[in-house]
Amino acid sequence: MKLVKVAAAALNQTPLDWDGNRERIVAAVRDARDAGVAILCLPELCITGYGCEDAFLAPGTRRMARRVLDAVIPQTRGLVVNLGLPVMLRGAVYNATALVHDGRVLGVVAKRALAGDGIHYEPRWFKPWPRGARSVVDLGGAQVPVGDLRFVCGSLRIGFEICEDAWSVDRPGADLAHDAVDIILNPSASHFAFGKYAVRERLAVEGSRAFGVTYIYANLLGNEAGRVVYDGDMLIASGGEVLARGERFSFDERRMISAVVDIDVSRTRRAWITSYRPRPDDRDDCVVSEGTLPAASPGLRPPFPARQWTAHVKEEEFTRAVALALFDYLRKTRSHGWVVSMSGGADSSAVACLAAFAVRLAIHESGLDRFKQRLSHVSALASVAEEREAVGVLLTGAYQSTRNSSETTRSAARTLARALGAQFHELDVDAINQGYCQLIGDALGRPLTWEDDDLALQNIQARVRSPGIWMLANVKNALLLSTSNRSEAAVGYATMDGDTSGGVSPIAGIDKAFLRHWLQWVEGQGPTGLGPVPELRAVNEQQPTAELRPNDAHQTDEADLMPYPVLDAIERAAIRDKQSPADVCTLMRAQFPELDPEALVGWVRRFFVLWSRNQWKRERYAPSFHLDDANLDPKTWCRWPILSGGFGLELDELEEKKDP
Repeated sequence: MKLVKVAAAALNQTPLDWDGNRERIVAAVRDARDAGVAILCLPELCITGYGCEDAFLAPGTRRMARRVLDAVIPQTRGLVVNLGLPVMLRGAVYNATALVHDGRVLGVVAKRALAGDGIHYEPRWFKPWPRGARSVVDLGGAQVPVGDLRFVCGSLRIGFEICEDAWSVDRPGADLAHDAVDIILNPSASHFAFGKYAVRERLAVEGSRAFGVTYIYANLLGNEAGRVVYDGDMLIASGGEVLARGERFSFDERRMISAVVDIDVSRTRRAWITSYRPRPDDRDDCVVSEGTLPAASPGLRPPFPARQWTAHVKEEEFTRAVALALFDYLRKTRSHGWVVSMSGGADSSAVACLAAFAVRLAIHESGLDRFKQRLSHVSALASVAEEREAVGVLLTGAYQSTRNSSETTRSAARTLARALGAQFHELDVDAINQGYCQLIGDALGRPLTWEDDDLALQNIQARVRSPGIWMLANVKNALLLSTSNRSEAAVGYATMDGDTSGGVSPIAGIDKAFLRHWLQWVEGQGPTGLGPVPELRAVNEQQPTAELRPNDAHQTDEADLMPYPVLDAIERAAIRDKQSPADVCTLMRAQFPELDPEALVGWVRRFFVLWSRNQWKRERYAPSFHLDDANLDPKTWCRWPILSGGFGLELDELEEKKDP
């Protein structure tokens, strides 16, 4: 029996926050030592932060990273710890991790498979390490080996798969298995996307079985750099079985899981694997440590938490991902709260709920005192004695009416704000709106009319709401939250410098059909531990409307555009799957056989025309949170030209699709 205690830690790091990142790393190392851990896996690029972008190429970034490394190394006495940082060798920068044992850097492993799709741009800054290559690099004045390495610590053999390495066709784990590695460490910066945790678990668990190893996976946590959310996933698996699993979406700055593994048992299991073919020759790519590892005591295996939710997983993930992102955005920008222009409709109501949930979930996890400590820069929180008061300090809503606003939406906004505990104001901006209409009418020498100037008269109402709500946010030193959703972004159904105004756009990554479903779920059930918000009924009973035309026009969003489920289905087929307009029509007829074929043709045409015209709007949206690995954000996922031919010839082919 050869027992060793291993651990994984999730860290909420910030790019280029040298002191903060170092403190969180040292605290995690201290937690591990206090728990009797021998081997600790930390996330990818934990020293610099993963989201440094072009700063990875700056010599100063690498110099400061080495300084932090030097400061952390003495803290690792008695432990094996990996520390991620960029390393330059022969003019190329590599995404690397240093393995430190007992206060000494043993060597550096560089990532072989770079993430270059979707939100990832690693090939812009890093070079992939060639399989099997080995060299030396200067770290802290010492020459240490770098490359495709294996490490021997005590009698344990350790290797690495760094994040994307495990997702690649030619993953390093197969080579490590042939070299009889006992433990694979996977330091990751794996962004959140709906359902992605299940894929990660399969990679780790199946890797532990197929390679005959103990597999330790550690991810980043929280809103690291502004757009990407990390769920803090952690896993320890051995022989195809999960030994420990972390809870995701923690509001803490660090979390750790641990397990005691019997290396003799895993080696025996590996010997049973028919496909296991060890290399009998001694290779020169093993780095041997002279330090020892603390022995673990046998005992009952500690229980690990089941997945937090077995039902409504997407609803729970959406709630917690955006709530955590909002909390970190507030904390890291040292803002004093959030301001939302509450129209009484679905979008702004969802944003207000998510902000309130950010407060409530953080307090539920860490307690009110710790919550106030985390947000100590908000002096108004010092006297808060309960959760609802904290929401009132941090969340402010305002209903901004014109003559086209209804009592239905006014009442819905007021009722929801009171239910959430938010501050609430009613601002009448009609006089400002009419003043602009008069100003431009006088300049043109004619009055503006709905018959001739419909779009301009709609847009000015949205735009006159922007200065006041910005001013309210500025006075409060708060973040203004934009309320535009993904479906509107696809077709440009938003007023620039109007409803798009804000410093961050929490729901720009989620479609309107799911958003309406989520609001109904919150009304009736709500997130686990928080419960429902029944006051949303007044919002959910309405048909979505911009309320920019006179009331007798009975304006609705879907009448202006198309049914939201159809819009979202077209968007996925056209943009995610890159289908032509004609092929999209065929798909929509199969998906919506109950709808009029001619109407479907018209909606497909409308989508492609509006999509092509409105890329400039998507380029100007406030930063949004990445939630879906098929979203429309041009800065994290979906690149598209601002100017294009607009599918002219392709749309001509649609005429023949009008007949069923």
